[in-house]
Amino acid sequence: MVPSGASTGEREACELRDGDKKRYGGKGVLKAVENVNSIIAKEMEGKCFHSQRELDYLLIGLDGTPNKTKFGANAILGVSMAFARASSFSQNIPLYQYLGGTNAHILPVPCMNVINGGSHADNTVDFQEFMIAPHNAPSFTEAIRMGEEVFHSLKSVLKSKGLSTGVGDEGGFAPDLKSNEEAVEMILEGIVKAGYKPGDDVSICLDPATSEMWENGKYKFFKSTQKLISSDDMIKLWESWTKQYPIILLEDGLAENDWEGWKNLTSILGNKIEIVGDDLFCTNKAILAKGIEQKAANSVLIKLNQIGTVSETLETIELAYRNNYNCFVSHRSGETADSFIADLTVAVNAGHLKTGSGCRSERIEKFNQLMRIEKQLGSAAKFAGINAFKNR
Repeated sequence: MVPSGASTGEREACELRDGDKKRYGGKGVLKAVENVNSIIAKEMEGKCFHSQRELDYLLIGLDGTPNKTKFGANAILGVSMAFARASSFSQNIPLYQYLGGTNAHILPVPCMNVINGGSHADNTVDFQEFMIAPHNAPSFTEAIRMGEEVFHSLKSVLKSKGLSTGVGDEGGFAPDLKSNEEAVEMILEGIVKAGYKPGDDVSICLDPATSEMWENGKYKFFKSTQKLISSDDMIKLWESWTKQYPIILLEDGLAENDWEGWKNLTSILGNKIEIVGDDLFCTNKAILAKGIEQKAANSVLIKLNQIGTVSETLETIELAYRNNYNCFVSHRSGETADSFIADLTVAVNAGHLKTGSGCRSERIEKFNQLMRIEKQLGSAAKFAGINAFKNR
């Protein structure tokens, strides 16, 4: 199963949709499915592949386009992931071990998206994701318990103030708030109400998805105030927030085309918190190489469907690690019930993962799989904790 994103980077691999407005509003995927069944299947039948890379690069070659526009990255990735699962079954080893080898053992901090805004919710909050990171735990299983307790405490805080407790695309609450800052303040209140200490036990991670706010070289607060601010002013805002709140990670703090701003942001905050590029890098090793050269960000978000094959994803992760960048594995807003990214996170010892909030089965399944993996690893398992985050 291949997910889909609502908030997408310009340079992501092509997600092939049918475009027939009379069927699923044009969102159908019959073309992609047909490409698998009629073209890719015939090329694979009867062949023996000795590695994931051999299979993936056959698919890339068959497509022959820079951005997988012929078959669709959704068609190619489905085959790539299916081959990985089939190979792990064939070798009688867990998927995380097939992907990562015998050293795959680190369980990630679950960065849970508890308040949704931006393109993920119909509310008054400009910024897209406000996450909690329950890092002060002895195990992943205990970290999830902490996160769920904060999530439900936050619900009671919102309810007590007469605010909506309906959820957005990724399972976080989506209330109408007076400001973007109020979202953080509500979360901090929820952390305390759950019996934890902000910063020591549970910290804040942000994904404002500012590419959605980029307009003619400025950032437009399109929901709350309609004001326009410069790149420098946006950096000053994040500098102020990191001083005021226990923030340990900022993803897409600037827009994907604001490269000069990214260099400035990293220079100012990169030695204090993790600065993650999502739309900026699109899990693409060539774009990541540019970021490394320009000292833009210190971490890369990892989304399989941004690049389109398992092998290319692993290559991007390898490049990041070689250059002292962190990797932050992620779901999509249009997520599926498949738990592949849970295994991937352990496979590459990424240390932190975002896959939604404390509800919705397509999110919870990843947490359940990680608990299964932790139990399977037994004493070999290690919970990443606060050390998962860059410069902490």
